[in-house]
Amino acid sequence: MAEHPPLRVLIADDELLARERLEDLLRAEPNVEIVGMAPDGAAAVNAIRTLHPDLVFLDVQMPGQTGLDVVRAIGPAAMPATIFVTAYDQYALQAFDVAAVDYLMKPFDDERFEQAFRRARRMIELREIGRLREQLLAVLHAGEASSAVQGAGGSAASGVHSSHPGAPGLAAPPYLERIAVEMKGKVRVVPVSQIEYILASGPYAELYAGEHKYVIRESMQTLEERLDPARFMRIHRSAIVRVDLIDTLLKGAGGDYEVQLRSGARLRVSRSRREAVERRLGMMP
Repeated sequence: MAEHPPLRVLIADDELLARERLEDLLRAEPNVEIVGMAPDGAAAVNAIRTLHPDLVFLDVQMPGQTGLDVVRAIGPAAMPATIFVTAYDQYALQAFDVAAVDYLMKPFDDERFEQAFRRARRMIELREIGRLREQLLAVLHAGEASSAVQGAGGSAASGVHSSHPGAPGLAAPPYLERIAVEMKGKVRVVPVSQIEYILASGPYAELYAGEHKYVIRESMQTLEERLDPARFMRIHRSAIVRVDLIDTLLKGAGGDYEVQLRSGARLRVSRSRREAVERRLGMMP
């Protein structure tokens, strides 16, 4: 039986490390040709039109044009098999799951990549992509209808939703439930439910979870926007705290305030945020 021609793959992701990881994983697969890399949506559209790949790994959240913007520009009928890649584990994945070959949630492990890639190769070889294109067209139409409703009377989401635009008209991304932390050549996934507080340290943020401290390169502003405000509160320009862990509000000399957590940790409250903290703790009407 003749061997299938090499599977032509395009990688479209605005993160260099993400592109390199997919490249390494794909180079370990037999009979695969990586035909190009696209760092943004516009480059992805151009690469799909000129290179005609069989399979695209397409990041959902890219600057300029998002993953679904790319699909709209190409048109579902001309879109190659697609594996969506996303950093949000509940970000419109129901739609992506029926409209794409598969999706990968960052950070994904080798086994999850293998599952998605095997499924894509099998569907391409069995020529089942036409059915997926019909489903994707239905998803895009549903998204456009939802966008029209929002434009007529709805309001745009703010914070993390506007900072990381995704599929227009589809569900806005939820707040973070997990945070990926790079540690000595591996990635550790820290559940947000384990985080007690976060402190700024120059361009980095220190996540404190029990006896563990994890360091990520992220701004406090971005973290404040991406964490659920019902669970977390910024009490100082250098501190974010999980509200349900606050045990005591301490009033010091000179009008300085601190919160003490159940663990005994003490965090300074800035004067500009003191009233907001008191309201949150039910100390003010």
